[in-house]
Amino acid sequence: MAEKLSFHDEIAKNNRNSIILVFVIFVFLILVGYAISWIYDPTMMWIFIGAAAVISILHLLNSYYNGDKIVLMTTGAIPADETKYKFLHNTVEGLALAAGIPKPKVYIIPSADINAFATGRDPQHSSIAVTEGLTKILNRQEMEGVIAHEMSHIGNYDIRFMMLATVMVGIVAMVGYMLTRSMLYGGHRDSGRDRGNAGAILMIVGIAIAILAPIAVKFVQLAISRKREYLADASGAKLTRYPEGLAAALEKISKNNSRKMDVGDVTASLFIANPNPSLLNKLTSTHPPIVERIKRLRAM
Repeated sequence: MAEKLSFHDEIAKNNRNSIILVFVIFVFLILVGYAISWIYDPTMMWIFIGAAAVISILHLLNSYYNGDKIVLMTTGAIPADETKYKFLHNTVEGLALAAGIPKPKVYIIPSADINAFATGRDPQHSSIAVTEGLTKILNRQEMEGVIAHEMSHIGNYDIRFMMLATVMVGIVAMVGYMLTRSMLYGGHRDSGRDRGNAGAILMIVGIAIAILAPIAVKFVQLAISRKREYLADASGAKLTRYPEGLAAALEKISKNNSRKMDVGDVTASLFIANPNPSLLNKLTSTHPPIVERIKRLRAM
C-alpha cells in the first residue's frame, strides 16, 4: 500500500513542479518585457508587459500541446515502421498493457548508440523514442528493461515536467539571443533619451540573460532529480519482474556508446543515459552513475 501512495505522491510532485516551472518562466518573460520598455519607451511599459504576457501564454500553450513534437524533431526521431520494428512495437504494447496505460507512439532515432527517452503531456499523449543501436544491440530482456523504465516515466507523469522544462527553458536562451542581437545591431529608440544610456542598459540586460540562460538549463537538469531515475529503474524492474534485463542494458550502454550524439544539454536529460557526457555535466548530471544504478538493480 505504501508503494502505491509513493507512486501517487510522485505524480502529485511532478504536477506541482510543472506549475512552478511555468510560473517562473512566465514571471521571467514579464520582467523581460518590463526591461525592454525602459530601453525603448517607458511610456509604453504596459504595452510591452502585455505583449510579453501574451507571448508567454502562447508559448506555454504551444509547449503543452506540441512540446513532444518539438523534442522528437530536435532529436531527429522518426516514426518506427510497424513491419520493420515489429518486435519493438510488440514490446511497447505489451508493457503498456501491463502498466495499465495506452500504448505510446513509437519512434526511432538514427544513432548507433544505445539510448531511449519518453515524452508527452500525459499517458494518453505519450511517445517513446529509441535509437537504432538499441534495436540492434540489446536482446529481448534488455530491451524490455529499457522500455519498462521509460513506461514508468510515462505512468508517473515525469514526461510532462521534463517536456515542459525542455521546451520552455529554450525561450530563455532565445530571448538572450534576441537581446544580444539588438545590442549588436541597434535596438535604441528615437527619442530624446541619450542613445548611449539606452545601449548600456540593453547591454546589461543582454549580458544578464546570456548568463542566466545556461544557469537555467543546469537548474532544470538538476530539478529532474536522480531520485526520479532510481524510481523509474525500480518501477521498470517491477513491471518486467526481471531487474537483470535493465541492469544488463545499462552495462552495454556504458561499454558501447560513443557519447557523441548531437543532443542539447536540456534534451539530454530526457534520455535513460546521458548521450553526450562531459566532465562538467557529470558533476551536475540528473542521472545517477550507471555503476550505482546497476548495483541497485542487481541487489533487488
